[in-house]
Amino acid sequence: MPASQNTLFGMGNPLLDISAVVDKDFLEKYGLKPNDQILAEDKHKAMFEEIVKKFKVEYHAGGSTQNTVKVAQWMIQRPHKVATFFGCIGQDKFGEILKQKAEEAHVDAHYYQQDEEPTGTCAACITGDNRSLVANLAAANCYKKDKHLDLEENWKLVEKAKVYYIAGFFLTVSLESILKVAKHASENNKIFSLNLSAPFICQFFKDNLMQVMPYVDILFGNETEAAMFAQEQEMETKDIEEIVKKAQNLPKVNKKRQRVVVITQGKEGTVMAKGDKVQIFPVLEIDQSKIVDTNGAGDAFVGGFLSELVQEKPEEECIAAGHYAANVIIRHAGCTFPEKPAYP
Repeated sequence: MPASQNTLFGMGNPLLDISAVVDKDFLEKYGLKPNDQILAEDKHKAMFEEIVKKFKVEYHAGGSTQNTVKVAQWMIQRPHKVATFFGCIGQDKFGEILKQKAEEAHVDAHYYQQDEEPTGTCAACITGDNRSLVANLAAANCYKKDKHLDLEENWKLVEKAKVYYIAGFFLTVSLESILKVAKHASENNKIFSLNLSAPFICQFFKDNLMQVMPYVDILFGNETEAAMFAQEQEMETKDIEEIVKKAQNLPKVNKKRQRVVVITQGKEGTVMAKGDKVQIFPVLEIDQSKIVDTNGAGDAFVGGFLSELVQEKPEEECIAAGHYAANVIIRHAGCTFPEKPAYP
């Protein structure tokens, strides 16, 4: 079944990625791990200026959820605006760039624009095939349920969707917005999906995460996040197959849909708990020399997955599309892609 407009709904932190290949000294100076995602603290403020002065930077429209819905739209191609996106930006140049980029990607973006905070940015510090992401949320952190989500014309777009996706990063911004969307999906037997997104979400925002979990039909994450999630939820196992099974069996509100759990592991196979079995799906082979940067690979995987899901394809086919999309994205800088996919 082909997708129709506004079938896929995403809500998250719209950020402008400032990406650069940096050196080890730069990472050490700001106390960054080579492969991580964190929120900027005061000690990182100077970093945003230094990266622009010291290295050759590229600007890309980013933000995890926004990347994902863009990739889904790219995979689907037509009609345009299958994907809807909500998030908060500032009234500034970076905000205008994000608007323009969303339009070029044919995503139906409806931003809440405010003038108290500037548009959020994310420094992507690349070394080899690692990337350390430092997000300065700024405006993205100002999303308000009553100022945007609750408005009739916006809520109508939520109601129009059949599949919902929110990255765990948004749990730090507006739990009440997530819960309103999650409950709508659950009450109407639609699909609500969530990403663990980063170890810090599983660790420091676990209360918010677990308030949303009963509504989650599809849970995404990678191996590092899954390990932290298992530790924080006291699952007492490091075995990925046991973790996905235990996550699948956490309490759930909508009993008509059994939870599906999908965990990627970089170049190792993707693990899925569906029904009563756990399967591992190998990723596509890629020559190390062809990898430009892995920033956006996880977002792209989910985008590919959702592009098939909104067309009502089985999860196994969704994973194959996810693997394809991630394989394309790692050949390009940031979460960017060629004009058209060569898929299926």
